[in-house]
Amino acid sequence: MIEVDHIDHLVLTVHNIQQTCSFYQEVLGMGVQHFEGGRVALRFGQEKINLHLLGHEIDPKAQYPTPGSADLCFIVTSFDDVETTLKAQRIDYKGPVARSGAMGPITSIYLRDPDLNLVELSIYR
Repeated sequence: MIEVDHIDHLVLTVHNIQQTCSFYQEVLGMGVQHFEGGRVALRFGQEKINLHLLGHEIDPKAQYPTPGSADLCFIVTSFDDVETTLKAQRIDYKGPVARSGAMGPITSIYLRDPDLNLVELSIYR
């Protein structure tokens, strides 16, 4: 049996790579990394999110790559500035609400990225 340790990266298919990079960089503080051949990824912690432009995905790819189909949960280091930052950026959000994370109870706020992917910002209670 294969034993999985952790997720290394995932892929988001997007309508506009620059707009996606701006959102994740300016709102969530992620870094942007450029690779040979024009590939782009978002970096945070020890993970990354590869970005594929709709209609120009890199093979192999998901069977049905679609912008707006992801539901992502990010654990934040502090919840103090989440609502303040979202209000300052004029980003609509819902929460905070109590949820259950992979390692126990979390408090979450939900918002949407430019492709309407659901983004959950959470902290363990």
